[in-house]
Amino acid sequence: MGDMPLNDMPWWRWRANVRSALHMLSDPVFHQECWLAGAPGYGDITDAVYRLVEDTWLDNWSADRYVGAIFRDAREAAAVDAAVLRVLRILHQVGPDAPVSEYLRHPDWTEAVAAAREAHVLLATADGDDPDARPGTLHQLVAAQQVG
Repeated sequence: MGDMPLNDMPWWRWRANVRSALHMLSDPVFHQECWLAGAPGYGDITDAVYRLVEDTWLDNWSADRYVGAIFRDAREAAAVDAAVLRVLRILHQVGPDAPVSEYLRHPDWTEAVAAAREAHVLLATADGDDPDARPGTLHQLVAAQQVG
């Protein structure tokens, strides 16, 4: 999130959390090299889901509620809603404490990753960031949120 305009959305810190989660959830290479390998600094799938829904309550209501505050338009909100629903369905089926390998083996994981990728690309592109850059660490996310 190096070039993300940190203050052009009213709730940009929430957007940063959602973007971070979607970025990690949307990258199969990251899943293998970081989550499955247990690389430090990135948390796990449950951490990503928590960042996705913790402040936003996207597990309880639509992202449409946040158009103009977190999301730029209805297209972003719809893409985020699709990703949240797919990821949460899997989380509820395998459990929040399941090993990463259980998520990656879930028959619907590929669809969840694709939905997260679609949302991630929309948000990253709108913020002027490279959607193909490697996800940043949680430390980098916290540092970015302390600016401004």
